Amino acid sequence: MLTPFTLRAATASDAPWIAELRATVLREDLERLGRFDPLRVRRRFLDGFAPEHTWVILADGIEAGSIALRPGPGSQWIEHFYIDPSRQGRGLGGAVLGHVMGRQADSRAFRLNVLAGSPAQRLYLRHGFTVESADPVDVYMVAPGRGA
Repeated sequence: MLTPFTLRAATASDAPWIAELRATVLREDLERLGRFDPLRVRRRFLDGFAPEHTWVILADGIEAGSIALRPGPGSQWIEHFYIDPSRQGRGLGGAVLGHVMGRQADSRAFRLNVLAGSPAQRLYLRHGFTVESADPVDVYMVAPGRGA
C-alpha cells in the first residue's frame, strides 16, 4: 500500500536531524565499502546543506525523510534523498521521487549518485535512470527530463 505523504520546505533548523538520518541510512553501505566515518558522514551533509533546494517528507504528519533538487544549467541534481528505515519498503520513496520528478516543467536531465551496491539503485532504475558512470564507491545515474 502506498504511503501518503506531503512535502514541506526545509529550514536551517532541519539540518541536524537530516544529518542524523543520513548517517543512519548510509551507514550499512558505507561500512560495506569501508568508508563509514560517523563524523564525516554528518559533516558532508551539513557543509553542503541548502534548505532552499530541500524538502522534508512528511508521512502521517511525521518527518520521514528528505529530498533535494539542485538546479544546474544542463541538469537537475537529486540529492539528500533519505527515507527513515522504518518507512522504507512501502512505496514512499518511489512516490516521492515520481512526484518531485513529475512536477518539474523543463527538459533538463535528472542526475544523482548512489553508493555502489546500494539497494536504492533499483528504485532509480524503475524511475527511468540509467548508469552514466561508476567507480568502486559511487554510481552516477541520469534520467531524461519530463517537461517541455
